[in-house]
Amino acid sequence: MNLPDFIWLWKIAAWSMGLSLFAYLLLAVTGVWMFRERTGTSSFPWFMGGRRNVRSLHYIIGITMVSLVLLLLAVGIVGTLGHFGSLGHSSHLMAGLIVVGLVSLSAVSAIQINTGSSWARPAHIGVNIILFGGFTWVSLTGWLVVQKYLP
Repeated sequence: MNLPDFIWLWKIAAWSMGLSLFAYLLLAVTGVWMFRERTGTSSFPWFMGGRRNVRSLHYIIGITMVSLVLLLLAVGIVGTLGHFGSLGHSSHLMAGLIVVGLVSLSAVSAIQINTGSSWARPAHIGVNIILFGGFTWVSLTGWLVVQKYLP
């Protein structure tokens, strides 16, 4: 199949990736904000109703990012199979699978934070720092993949 047959799919991928990166940025901001609320160093104790609302916002953005990353996985698989007939034509597949794994690990550790698991918060923060590299890698390899489809 050719590019015009899949242009709608690539538009979904482009928007999903952009929104995923934006969600990652917002999660970093709200994560730092929650840390400041928890340690009592927040300069905005009145803003957004405090710690509970910031945590809810963080969870909502996190769930959105997980959904977007899973959508990207589906689009990548469908698009690659539709165009090439098989997977594994570049390092983008490995980068994408690693990002999906890191996002999943981040989500699982986030759920465990409030259950009293002492490992959860450091794991969540560490995974999200590593995720920055994962997003960078998947963005660079994705750009190389996009170049294959352009005339």
